[in-house]
Amino acid sequence: MYSFAANLLSSMAEDLNGILDNTNKQMNKTVSHFEAELGKIRAGKANPSMLDGVMTEYYGNPTPINQVANVTVLDARTITIQPWEKNMIQPIERSILAANLGLNPQNDGAIIRLFLPPLTEERRKELVKRCNAEGENAKVSIRSIRRDNIEAIKKMQKDGLSEDAAKEGESKIQDITNKFIVMVDKRLEVKEKEIMAV
Repeated sequence: MYSFAANLLSSMAEDLNGILDNTNKQMNKTVSHFEAELGKIRAGKANPSMLDGVMTEYYGNPTPINQVANVTVLDARTITIQPWEKNMIQPIERSILAANLGLNPQNDGAIIRLFLPPLTEERRKELVKRCNAEGENAKVSIRSIRRDNIEAIKKMQKDGLSEDAAKEGESKIQDITNKFIVMVDKRLEVKEKEIMAV
């Protein structure tokens, strides 16, 4: 009987560690997604990642631009796109216009150039708002992950996990949550400074 109880406790401790690991992994994914979304919001500097998510027709299939062309930064305000096949110039140009990035592609028959207009004060404020909205989405996801994993601990408690172990697990999940919320806030702060820097 004793060994059964000991096994049960050790198995629950493993399950609890599994929940904590899972919490960390899920929140990490959320922050990575958040950072990817922030990368798409331009802060006045040219960056190839601004075109991430822009798809172009390639032999009937929607394909990311960076898989059909070389995307490089010429200077702080210019991105060049050099298609690997000449016939891709028009489809890439159409895709960029359709993506509504606020960029006007200039095409010389071989290369597409994107010139980033300087940001107005109003546009900067809009971008900061967008960043904050992304940050809020990330925080909502993080809190939702916290809730789900705390529920999992409460269920384990019903199945025999001690109250102390459950409280400790919940406290660790709260610490993990706080750590990731702070990461989101710091990242937002950096992005906001980047956008507001003239």
